[in-house]
Amino acid sequence: MRGTSILSIYFRIVGIVLAGFNTSLSAQNTVITADSITAQELDAVVVSATRTQRQMSSLPMPTQFIPQKEIEAINAIRLTDLLEEQTGLITVADFGGGQGVQMQGLDSQYTLVMIDGVPLIGRSAGTLDLSRVTVGNIKQIEIVRGASSSLYGNEALGGVINIITENPRPGKKTRFDYRGGSFNTHDLRAQYTDNNLVDEWSIFVNRLSSDGYDLLETDDLRTVEPYTNYTAQVKYKGDLNQWTQMQVSGRYYHQNQDYTASSTLAGASDINEFNTTLNLSRTPLEHWTQEIEWYTTRYMASESLNNPDGSAFSQSDFDQWFSRPELRLKRVSDSSGTWIGGLGLTYEQLKRTDFFGTPEFYAPYAYLQYDNQITEKLNLVAGARYDLHSAYASQFSPKLAMRYVLTDKISLKTSLGYGFKTPDFRQLYFDFTNSTAGYTVLGYNAVSVRLPELQASGAILNVSVPLENFEDPLRPERSLALNFGIDFKFAPQVKWNVNLFRNDIKDLIDTRVIAQKTNGQNVFSYYNVNRVFTQGLETDFTARINPSLKFSMGYQYLIAKDKDAQKAFNNGEVFGRLSPSSPVFRLKANDYLGLVNRSRHTANAKVFFDLPRWDMDGSVRGTYRSAFGLFDTNGNSYLDKYDDLVSPFAIFDFSLNKALGKKFRIGAGIDNFLNYTDPGRLTNLPGRLIYASLTFKTK
Repeated sequence: MRGTSILSIYFRIVGIVLAGFNTSLSAQNTVITADSITAQELDAVVVSATRTQRQMSSLPMPTQFIPQKEIEAINAIRLTDLLEEQTGLITVADFGGGQGVQMQGLDSQYTLVMIDGVPLIGRSAGTLDLSRVTVGNIKQIEIVRGASSSLYGNEALGGVINIITENPRPGKKTRFDYRGGSFNTHDLRAQYTDNNLVDEWSIFVNRLSSDGYDLLETDDLRTVEPYTNYTAQVKYKGDLNQWTQMQVSGRYYHQNQDYTASSTLAGASDINEFNTTLNLSRTPLEHWTQEIEWYTTRYMASESLNNPDGSAFSQSDFDQWFSRPELRLKRVSDSSGTWIGGLGLTYEQLKRTDFFGTPEFYAPYAYLQYDNQITEKLNLVAGARYDLHSAYASQFSPKLAMRYVLTDKISLKTSLGYGFKTPDFRQLYFDFTNSTAGYTVLGYNAVSVRLPELQASGAILNVSVPLENFEDPLRPERSLALNFGIDFKFAPQVKWNVNLFRNDIKDLIDTRVIAQKTNGQNVFSYYNVNRVFTQGLETDFTARINPSLKFSMGYQYLIAKDKDAQKAFNNGEVFGRLSPSSPVFRLKANDYLGLVNRSRHTANAKVFFDLPRWDMDGSVRGTYRSAFGLFDTNGNSYLDKYDDLVSPFAIFDFSLNKALGKKFRIGAGIDNFLNYTDPGRLTNLPGRLIYASLTFKTK
């Protein structure tokens, strides 16, 4: 009933707004003036931080920018190749082999990942596998740190990564790229663009295949099985009339991969993903822009296992729909600043094996943001968003950010924002029993129905959490994020920034045992309990020594801890041991290391060079992680300095490219030159990778 009432309110509002939009279409129109904040040669222009064009150096919130030239210089083929070299970003592998990304010490489930401003879906256990995103047609990548729910709502609790694909330049262009390397890996891309100044076309296709790799030869399983995937994208932009522009895009991804679960069970996994976007933009009056956007995406994954005789052992399916219409209105003025507002509705549905029912979510929302240069030295950005939800209480997400110019070389910036993440379908509707081990995992909403059924069947020995505890809805995770930074500009090409950050998360969703089964195993479910925080410092230094040489380095210091665990250590309630046979002793407060898979220190250094005399360019890059733990190894349920930790390590990469005339370009490189691996724990580090590449393009 609640979902129906929300929809009726939403469509009434949409009707009113659409009526105003249609009225404006018939009104007297004038061509909009140029945006007062436009691109300059010496400064990157980004849109993700404020949903309007802003020079990155003028933004009051911490933002990173990866340009196309850097992507091409390192011969990257997947998104993870780029993100793992950025300050404060750590790519981590989940249990299924997918790779997500940490930002400011927050798990990948708290970072919203978008392509051209629309979200990707298909998270497995909260992780969105970024290795499925090709970089062949990427123009730039924008990374916004800190809670961004005031603009983007759910999943932007920790920040936003927006992948912006290339728009055609005037004229026709054809480009082919090939890269081949270790593990029989082949990446082939083709792109055609046509911009005749009236409309624009862009067609891009990519094929990637690999034999995978095996880090542990002592077992029957491969670390990564052989796979082949395809990506195709089509974009069109054209003017419908003097004042109205239409953009249409479609993207399709397919992957097939062998899958082995044991020495006797083998099968295959199949992934299909598509998304389409329609955007109508109109400038009916000077300074005003209206937009209507409709985005729809579907992610389907199927996994099958067969017995040695070919008969089916198991079948698992995942089918997620996401649709979002949105209306936007923007006003840009030199005197009164920039206003942007939006009204939209998100709809999600998931059909999945081992799920309790077929859940659906409806979530109407509205947001408003004001951006103005209050004085010559002070820039203010203030915004808020209101989200309704068919299953949860409403969420109000404010944000305030300011930048103050102290001198022509020093500026201060700070941002304070609220972020939230609603429980996902898995945390609410999971209904899974492991056929081998015998344990059961129930989503929060499934407990009240499925647990009594298990009791009636005689499968439950005792219940440790009463059913009354599941009467109130599982609450969204909430965060308050504070960033404070200083930017130094010693010279036009020498910059240094320092950012202090703190993220406080309440109502973190965790798992707990709610019942014991008669087979000796447990029943698990989800609940709001943990209070965690991440805090630290991140800094970047960039210097262009001359037109042919650029140097940059970055560093992050991170503390990420569970407040309840910290209290237990402070009170002397936690014990540890040096080995299974050694005596137990009480741990001290400073023995607590914090959350798993977090390094206290991470750093990177990069050198990009151009050698015009020989038509060559290249890079030398390195990243470093200090020690970190992946799980408790001494039996006290906490991560402490006596656990078995991953030792500090460094990864070094090299690339070199040479132009052969105006149409050809060859390249070669080595990733992970020192061949670092940790087979039992770090499955996303396959060792040394050697590759060569060839590019052909028309003018």
